[in-house]
Amino acid sequence: MKGMKKYYTQKILWYLLTLVFAVLLNFILPRLMPGDPVSTIASKSVEGMTDATAIQKVYEDYAAKFGINKPMYVQFFTWVKNALRGDFGISFSQYPRTVSDIISSSVLWTICLQLPAIIVGWILGNLLGAIAAYMKGVFDKAILPAFLFISNVPAFGMATVLLFIFSLKLHIAPAAGGYASSMIPHMSLAFMKSVLSHYQLPFWSIVIITIGGQAIGMRSMSIYELNADYVKYSRFLGIKDHTIVKYVFRNAMLPQITGLAMSLGTMIGGNLVAEMVFSYPGLGTTMLSAVTGQDYPLLSACTLIITIMVLLANLLVELLYAVIDPRVKASQQD
Repeated sequence: MKGMKKYYTQKILWYLLTLVFAVLLNFILPRLMPGDPVSTIASKSVEGMTDATAIQKVYEDYAAKFGINKPMYVQFFTWVKNALRGDFGISFSQYPRTVSDIISSSVLWTICLQLPAIIVGWILGNLLGAIAAYMKGVFDKAILPAFLFISNVPAFGMATVLLFIFSLKLHIAPAAGGYASSMIPHMSLAFMKSVLSHYQLPFWSIVIITIGGQAIGMRSMSIYELNADYVKYSRFLGIKDHTIVKYVFRNAMLPQITGLAMSLGTMIGGNLVAEMVFSYPGLGTTMLSAVTGQDYPLLSACTLIITIMVLLANLLVELLYAVIDPRVKASQQD
């Protein structure tokens, strides 16, 4: 019991230390980008003005409003204090909207897209990988090369291929957006049909990529387990094959559960390129607009959310393994 308590404590402390450094980098790196976005905002307010003093005063007012007129370390502690309250400041590129308002709307689109896609891809990938390992023969020889190819295709590549085939050539699905540009978001059957129509290509681009990696992993682990000594001994004892296979696939699923937890934890940051390709109104497109618009507050908030989700996913996997994997329990008791 003491060993497990020490294990949990050490893991949590390391992740907290990692979070501190991640927060520091999330604040500093976006602000190293060249350019002065405040000057762009101020210039729109001083169009037609010729008084240099008045122009400078407008710039200073905006600099004070965004807090960039203070030393960097003061800006950092102010940003951390506000972030703990859920206040990430005002967006440069979408002024005067707040960063929290922008993220709250875009994160919902990302979760609704990626959560179902990751789960569907994980289930199909593990099912196909297990079948390929168990049946072997022609089925495995035909499916394995396809899995290897799909698992090595980058997310933007798969998104581009689907966009070219099903949108530009076959005109089956819309090319961009989360809904028709002529519509205003509201609860109606017509709007939901438009959302589902725009949903198809981003959804399947993520599902196909997920299937490839999960199938390869499940196939490898299943083959390893099928050749393990306990399987050979069980068959020697005359235990029915379907009973043995049940335990084989249960053991093979352990690393796959890790993969699912990591995918769910990184879904806020993973596959964002697919959103950019399809101009889907999720976090990926928001981050792209933040980079192009030199929007430090918005970019810092996006990367912070991604960092926290990744760390939580890793910590969850560590703690989950300590509970369900008897080898980890034994090592901590020793």
